[in-house]
Amino acid sequence: MRWTEFFIPTTKETPADAAVPSHQLMVRAGMIRQVVAGAYSYLPLGYRTLRKIEAIVREEMNRAGAIELHMPAMHPIEWWEQTGRVEAMGEVLIRLGGGGRDDWRGRTVLGPTHEEVVTEIARTFINSYKQLPINLYQIQTKFRGEARPKSGVLRTREFLMKDAYSFHACKEGPGGLDETYQKMYDAYCAIFGRCGLPYVPVEAESGPIGGDASHEFMVPTEAGEDYLVQSEDGKYAANVERAAVHPLDDAQDGRMQPLQEVHTPAVSTIADVSKFLGCAARQMIKTIIYEADGAPLVALVRGDHEVNEGKLARVAGVSKVVAATPEVIRKVTGADVGFAGPVGLTARIIADQAVTVMHDAVTGANRTDFHVTGVNPGRDFVIAERGDIRRAVEGDRSPHGSPLHFRKCIEVGHVFKLGTKYSKAMEATFLDQNGKSHPMIMGCYGIGLNRIMAAAIEASHDEKGICWPMSIAPFEVVICALDVREASVTNTAQRLHDELCAAGVEVILDDRDARPGFKFADAELVGFPVRITVGKKGLAEGSVEIVERCGGEVRKVPVERALSEVREQVACLRARCAVKT
Repeated sequence: MRWTEFFIPTTKETPADAAVPSHQLMVRAGMIRQVVAGAYSYLPLGYRTLRKIEAIVREEMNRAGAIELHMPAMHPIEWWEQTGRVEAMGEVLIRLGGGGRDDWRGRTVLGPTHEEVVTEIARTFINSYKQLPINLYQIQTKFRGEARPKSGVLRTREFLMKDAYSFHACKEGPGGLDETYQKMYDAYCAIFGRCGLPYVPVEAESGPIGGDASHEFMVPTEAGEDYLVQSEDGKYAANVERAAVHPLDDAQDGRMQPLQEVHTPAVSTIADVSKFLGCAARQMIKTIIYEADGAPLVALVRGDHEVNEGKLARVAGVSKVVAATPEVIRKVTGADVGFAGPVGLTARIIADQAVTVMHDAVTGANRTDFHVTGVNPGRDFVIAERGDIRRAVEGDRSPHGSPLHFRKCIEVGHVFKLGTKYSKAMEATFLDQNGKSHPMIMGCYGIGLNRIMAAAIEASHDEKGICWPMSIAPFEVVICALDVREASVTNTAQRLHDELCAAGVEVILDDRDARPGFKFADAELVGFPVRITVGKKGLAEGSVEIVERCGGEVRKVPVERALSEVREQVACLRARCAVKT
């Protein structure tokens, strides 16, 4: 392929609205073009990389035993109503506008994911345990109503996703969900390893997708909007929503202050109360009122901690907790918002472990404009239920005691054990060996292909441009012909190009009549893994120059050895990405 016959609209200017390196470099390298906020055209170079990622994903899915199909982007909203996800997804679910209720445009949504559609397929065609397990996947465009799409292709309203869905007769044992879940987990490790990503698998929350277990695959980078929490010894990792913490200790001297009510007029926040009373936030008990399954639920955390609602729901044994309204708070506590406390409350209370070791604490008095001091768990209120219900913070330790560290990251994949959430809602059942009907047990597994592309750039770039892993680079080799008006240069460059192509190497020949520095800058910006420089001066010495984009030194190689040297270098770089981690 010749540069002059391809389409690579590079630019020196950094887009004003591009805040992260991957966005800046993809635009500058002529890989993407924004159409509207959250939707991009993939120009030829960018599309070549995207297709390479797609090929890797497809190979590993097929190797893991998944079967490819294709489902539509348009879904009847009735299926989403059956599973309760119209409310759960909120504005993220894009509805096609329409008139009355019978207008199909008003009863159709654009799929952000495909659990409902694939479950409808399963309930239609699968009716016996003999047809299970089965794992179906697709690579298809998804749509999500992101309120603020940003960071280039990292957060968009339209994106390419591989989503797989498995159906099982059992959770454990041969053919069970656990077995397929592990296969998919291993396949994801292979995919991200082959794409050259420095990924970290972490325990995760399932969110609106649902299910009782999940893992995310994270790429650490400052451009990320998520956080992973990893133990110092590397034995534990989770996203910040899921991260479990080691119990905290608090030395008790056996003496307890008497309970005392203090007038705190119009002082209701942790910050204001601590300032008013001259105490630290960590000396306060934060009392948060929720609603769960139609009943009030009280969560207690230390004043400098935040409730983790996912953890709280699991400890409480409910599917979801929702912040109570001011009316419910007044009914439960007898006070306005900001003055709740555990002393005297009759509602169900769950305390974080850190609260159970507090003494002489400050909390709301369940009376507007009043707080109480000298509060001691056990003496002043009973803790019937306790657990880890807070968000991890700097300074915490992992469950096995190693210090936790926080890192910004990009999520590139997520696997879920769904259980029977969708099959029960949509009546997708099978008959067992005894002819008894059961809901199918499901798993689902998603990868953002666009995000892999951006994450690879975020993980490997420098001030000059992109440093692509060989496996997903748009071209493996670029040949820079420096003196295109010299027949010896063009003939040698073309011969190397043709021989490399014949050897199965993906190569582009920069045949533009431009200055050497201009060509080198474009080659480094786009990030071709290997560059060959053919120039009049070098040929006079009987050599060409070869350099590896990622940290390689320029090597002068005799022309007759150039082909074998480049083939060997390409094979070595390919092998690095072929290693499955």
